[in-house]
Amino acid sequence: MLRIEAIIWLEGVVDKLLKKHNVRMSEVIDVFKSNPHFRFVERGYKAGEDVYAALGQTTSGCYIIVFFVYKKDGSVLIVSARDMTKTERNKYEKG
Repeated sequence: MLRIEAIIWLEGVVDKLLKKHNVRMSEVIDVFKSNPHFRFVERGYKAGEDVYAALGQTTSGCYIIVFFVYKKDGSVLIVSARDMTKTERNKYEKG
């Protein structure tokens, strides 16, 4: 299990999340607080800094997937976030 120490936000990513995917920063935070399911996505550009996905629910009940780079110090750099697809939601609900 990944241990999240801090969240790193880039202004351009925050804007994209809201404008393109209608996901707010607070919803991303909700996912990390909701005991999410983590999934490895791909190796990162730097050794030891790989891309993962966190699948979870917001306090309002939305099913969100958050893509992030997990850094060596335990911080996460948010790359993107969106509503889960039907397939992702089914897998998430099955545990």
